Amino acid sequence: MPDDGSSLLDVLRDRLGILSVKDGCSPQGQCGCCTVWVDGEPRVACVTPARRLSGRRVTTLDGLDPEERDRWSEALVATGGSQCGFCTPGIIMRLAALTPERDGQGAAPAGPAVTKDRIDQALLAHLCRCTGWQTIEEAAHRVYDGPATPAGTPAPPRDLTAAAARARLEGGVDQRVGPDVVLGRAGFADDT
Repeated sequence: MPDDGSSLLDVLRDRLGILSVKDGCSPQGQCGCCTVWVDGEPRVACVTPARRLSGRRVTTLDGLDPEERDRWSEALVATGGSQCGFCTPGIIMRLAALTPERDGQGAAPAGPAVTKDRIDQALLAHLCRCTGWQTIEEAAHRVYDGPATPAGTPAPPRDLTAAAARARLEGGVDQRVGPDVVLGRAGFADDT
């Protein structure tokens, strides 16, 4: 393909139709919504020139192992860490790269393999205008440490009907809640 100056984001969304990669601030590279993996490392697609990717492996949320993708979406739904779902595909790609086998950390250390400090550091590359970081951090700990509460008992399931109705108090309409929202499939205008 001839070099026409396209970014990886342009190629993924406009040419390949991969809409889980979001355009939140292009071409600034500041919000993290377009985070993908290039050869297993998180990269912001809007500032990555497509011409530099010949022979390299690009993985989007859609290419993530389905079981891993489901674990992340279920954890974000369970903790309320998705809200509108625009930024969560990029956040999942950044946080999923924290596993010891992916980030060059070697064998998992004693205790949690992924610490709060490592999660916080990873989230510095992202903007989320809906949730704040607490529920997203809780979701990351559910994925890495399991769904137990701090007391060690299993966390109760989230009432998705009540969560959807909660938005009626402020906005007058129910909010979509579920894995499809977390995975960036909430029907954003730029995706239709």
